[in-house]
Amino acid sequence: MELTDIQSRMVGFRNRMWGMRARLLYAALALVFLIGIGIASYLLLLPPRTFPTGALISIPEDATVSEMTSILRNEGAIRSTFVFRAYTRLTMQDRSLASGFYVFERPLGIVPLVYRMTHSRHGIEPYRVTLTEGMTVDDMAVALAGGIPGFDTEAFLELASTSEGYLFPDTYFFMPGTEADDAFARLRARFDERVETIGDIVAASGRTLPELVIMASLLEREAQGQEDMRVVAGILWKRLDMGMLLQVDAVFGYINGENGYTPTAADLASDSPYNTYMHEGLPPGPISNPGIESLIAAATPTPTDYLYYLTGRDGKMYYGRTFEEHKQNRALYLD
Repeated sequence: MELTDIQSRMVGFRNRMWGMRARLLYAALALVFLIGIGIASYLLLLPPRTFPTGALISIPEDATVSEMTSILRNEGAIRSTFVFRAYTRLTMQDRSLASGFYVFERPLGIVPLVYRMTHSRHGIEPYRVTLTEGMTVDDMAVALAGGIPGFDTEAFLELASTSEGYLFPDTYFFMPGTEADDAFARLRARFDERVETIGDIVAASGRTLPELVIMASLLEREAQGQEDMRVVAGILWKRLDMGMLLQVDAVFGYINGENGYTPTAADLASDSPYNTYMHEGLPPGPISNPGIESLIAAATPTPTDYLYYLTGRDGKMYYGRTFEEHKQNRALYLD
């Protein structure tokens, strides 16, 4: 056998060996890849057996990613905090995770779970609660308790007791399990947001915001519609500037905790600081929570010659320049 034949066979043998090694390497890599896919699928796509289907999971509003991850692990929604944090960080979704209450109707792996959380798909319908203009803090507590199952009215009243007038009446949507402090904070923040939109009007009124809020709270109970509210505001501001008693009947409903309350002789003679028949000036605080229309009316009163007003049996407002005209209006429209 010639040397060239031997060399040729050696080269062929080495090539076959390299080919076999390459095929083995490719097979090993493919196996590793498949194993990796399997592990990744297990860790990222398959839900844990402990997944809390149908349970309410609460993620606090100020929770960090680490705290969110711990909550999900403790609830059994994920297997590994490390995998969850690694996946959200690598996909840059860690800062998009939304807080709130979640209910998952079926078990989810990490990928679909993160998708739900980054798109605020909570899986539950919020409760709609409408708080109307002129409600007191007590009224609001009752409405919230009626709209949110298990709502802690005592905790809400404790928080809101010093914020009469500064909780904005509006339609709100609350998630199940909303705490009293969260509800209070939203109502208080909404007031600040709405008042900011009429900042120029407030500034131009020449009155302080607390004065306007108290006046607006009276208007909510004394008049209907912005036109009448502005006329009544003009009358009450004029009385204040003249040093006259306001003589607003609505304060007695607030004192006695009853809406539409008709004051008695004993009420008119009571020493309550809210009794505007006995004490000059505005009441010491708001008697209700006003809406934006009454706040605007308080800040933009309509100037008139009137000093008296009443609401007739027909629900309309009647005005008088003198006490004699007022008595005539009482006889015609009220008595």
